[in-house]
Amino acid sequence: MDSTPDPRRWWGLAAIGLAQLMVVLDMTIVNIALPTAQADLGISDADRQWVITAYTLAFGGLLLLGGRLGDVMGRKRTLMIGLGGFAVASALGGFAQSFEMLITARALQGVFAALLAPAALSMLNVTFTEAKERARALGVYGAIAGGGAAIGLILGGALTQYVDWRWTLMVNVPIAIVAIIGAALFLHDPRSGGVRVRLDIPGALLATGGLLAIVFGLSEAEQDGWTSGIVLGSLAAGVALMVAFVLVERRTPHALLPLHLMRDRNRAGALAAVGLSQIGMFGVFLFLTYYMQGIQGFSPLMTGVAFLPMVVGMMTGAVALSARLLPRVGPRRLMIPGLLTAAGALAYLTQIDVGSSYWVHVFPGLIFLGLGMGLTFMPSMATATGGVRGTDAGVVSATLNTTQQVGGSIGIALLNTIAATATTNWFTSNGGASADPALAAVHGFTTAMWVSVGAVLLAALLAAILVTARPSAEAPALAAGDATDAELADAELAGAPLSGAEVPVAVRSADAVAADSTSGEGRSR
Repeated sequence: MDSTPDPRRWWGLAAIGLAQLMVVLDMTIVNIALPTAQADLGISDADRQWVITAYTLAFGGLLLLGGRLGDVMGRKRTLMIGLGGFAVASALGGFAQSFEMLITARALQGVFAALLAPAALSMLNVTFTEAKERARALGVYGAIAGGGAAIGLILGGALTQYVDWRWTLMVNVPIAIVAIIGAALFLHDPRSGGVRVRLDIPGALLATGGLLAIVFGLSEAEQDGWTSGIVLGSLAAGVALMVAFVLVERRTPHALLPLHLMRDRNRAGALAAVGLSQIGMFGVFLFLTYYMQGIQGFSPLMTGVAFLPMVVGMMTGAVALSARLLPRVGPRRLMIPGLLTAAGALAYLTQIDVGSSYWVHVFPGLIFLGLGMGLTFMPSMATATGGVRGTDAGVVSATLNTTQQVGGSIGIALLNTIAATATTNWFTSNGGASADPALAAVHGFTTAMWVSVGAVLLAALLAAILVTARPSAEAPALAAGDATDAELADAELAGAPLSGAEVPVAVRSADAVAADSTSGEGRSR
């Protein structure tokens, strides 16, 4: 077998990077356009969160299955199908004439993102077979994940302000076309025909159905009340489906989520911290976007720029602090201070009012929220993916990404309902129609953000109780630069995805992370 590196492999990396950029952009680019899209399509306050949740829920709910489908259909083919489908879904959303059409398009984006994200990382692993080159390629890939948040915020604001909010979706079409051409010309899958892998279809259906029912129930509570039949029925159905999912996963030999991986207390604590902390992140993006545009009068572009301090804080916490300190202090001593810092920043942001100054009341909160999350995410992900066999590395990585997306989906549904309910109650208590709508809206935002504070404090408590991993690489994650070729093949076979603007650095062994932070080749894993 010829082991000579493909001379076109770096052009192939460009195609893979574009695929990753497209997925990451859609985590943030639509947030900035949401107020304009809501006004244009007449979307209610209760329903607006579905524009974001439809994407994250479909993405998170199908990631595990998407990785396995790449094994069945072939990774290159799956990547190209995912890119093409994502482009079509984006065009559909860009031409949406109704709320229902936009939500359908966003859900389809999530479905195809769940196909292309794990396929892209798998293709990277088989394209770069030499360890040092693979490490460099993964550094580029991780930089795209980290920088995608900032690009999405600024691009979303610029397109909304100077072109049209619809282009925040349609911009994916030319990106996808270039990526498809690049994949067709420069990528080669040595197992393009796929391999025999049994798919856990019942598990995928149960998990996705259960999560959808829970999010729907939380969303409908604002309109119908927490004691209504549809809300209680949806929540009960969601819980029942998730219980059935656990029972199925216990019995199937080809489970999407091998439950033995969840018995490790460090992994359970790290995943809980990641999932709960998303409530704070998603809540800030949703409510501060409306606050800055609707209350403070910021333009869409200025709103995107205004969020950049949080990205800077996050990169500082992850790269400059966590990556250097993790080998010496261990994850717990980073996660707990990080979560407490984030909770304090969120509590600070609850003090905003109609006349607040961005520089005094918003900017400090964003800086420290980003710093706290940066301190938290990197050691959490290193702990969650640490100490697993090569054959389990992919599914653990997929579980981690799923936790992020699902935590955000459930959190944003709950927070939006709480904010809308608080706003309605404030109107009722302060003169009804004659009350100031700006005051009512800010009251709703700050009430919901207190729930975010509670969620992040709960994450800190669980981390303090469950995470006991010691410093250095006593339970290292699979390191791309240090693992054997067999281990890496196992990991990519499992379809380990990488996604999310909130994960800006490598999550490998503690020593590998520290080395990467020095060389600038950090990536998320």
